[in-house]
Amino acid sequence: MSIRVMLVDDQVLLRTGFRMVLAAQPDMEVVAEAGDGVEALEVLRATDVDVVLMDVRMPKLDGVETTRRICADPEAPKVLILTTFDLDEYAFSGLKAGASGFMLKDVPPGELLAAIRSVHSGDAVVAPSTTRRLLNRFSAMLPSTGQDARAADSALHRLTEREREVMLLVAQGLSNGEIAARLVLSEATVKTHVGRILTKLGLRDRVQVVVLAYETGLVRAGGGGR
Repeated sequence: MSIRVMLVDDQVLLRTGFRMVLAAQPDMEVVAEAGDGVEALEVLRATDVDVVLMDVRMPKLDGVETTRRICADPEAPKVLILTTFDLDEYAFSGLKAGASGFMLKDVPPGELLAAIRSVHSGDAVVAPSTTRRLLNRFSAMLPSTGQDARAADSALHRLTEREREVMLLVAQGLSNGEIAARLVLSEATVKTHVGRILTKLGLRDRVQVVVLAYETGLVRAGGGGR
């Protein structure tokens, strides 16, 4: 069954380029397009979509708020934020809003296709280390409210000591294989721990693990743990 993709961007030419790339793939299909967030939400109500490629700077309703509204539904499609080369603060806001990751708009076609497949299968689309660099730059600009931070910090107490250890390493940018080597565990065991962390904390993917780790101070800008 094809991966059903929706393109949301106010630049028609960019949508056309993405559509051409995706149309050449036997396992992908562009089922919908929208030029702004308001139109995207309307289209999604009547269209089954698996993955949304979401621009951030659009008229009427930007990509961050659109992502937040989409991801409020547990059965929502996965969202990939499309950002400019300079990695602006909108990308971080998008991750906090529930996006499964972010990509640069000038990403090579092969990486775009791999990212869509990865997100569709339930994985995060970007390397945690890349996400960490973004968070290092913008976490101070977009702090959680005090109440949110206390609630998030309280949630960490649900984790076992080992799960907290794994979460710290995920947030520092290590892959499952690297974590397994560091903790002398099998990669399958690490994957199980990551799954339990996501379940206990009500998170969608590894990207949100990184965001929460920064918000609670478990990891600070620069990659250090507390």
